[in-house]
Amino acid sequence: MAKIELHPLGVMKVQLSEPVVVGGGPKGTRMVIDVPSAELRGERINAELATGDAADWATVNEEMKLAALDVRLTLKTDDGAFIYVEYSGRMDMETGLLAVAPTFETGAPQYSWLNRVQAVAAGAIDPESGMLIYTIYEARPVHD
Repeated sequence: MAKIELHPLGVMKVQLSEPVVVGGGPKGTRMVIDVPSAELRGERINAELATGDAADWATVNEEMKLAALDVRLTLKTDDGAFIYVEYSGRMDMETGLLAVAPTFETGAPQYSWLNRVQAVAAGAIDPESGMLIYTIYEARPVHD
């Protein structure tokens, strides 16, 4: 059997804007939340938001207690490489706690290891500041 080992990858801080509530649809209440800034800091990577098109296309259930997240952003590392980040997950709207599963894409040779990473992250949002902080782990499958 296989198991998963979790290895720290870094801490990501994401500033969220006020949500634009599109309204009810077949998947729930759609909200679009712009991400004006983001940074990822870790032993092997230091990066900040590279573009102005980052956002979370979230849907919230009828009770407004659970959100399904759909986030995409592009980071630029401190040595000039670009890394596309995409993740989905769930947010408990009552506690502000989140669990997500990021993946990464890059053509930069020094960060090619990220193309193989399936990450998992736990996060919490501060509703006053709109700051979301994730602790990200690389999920490495290993033989039992």
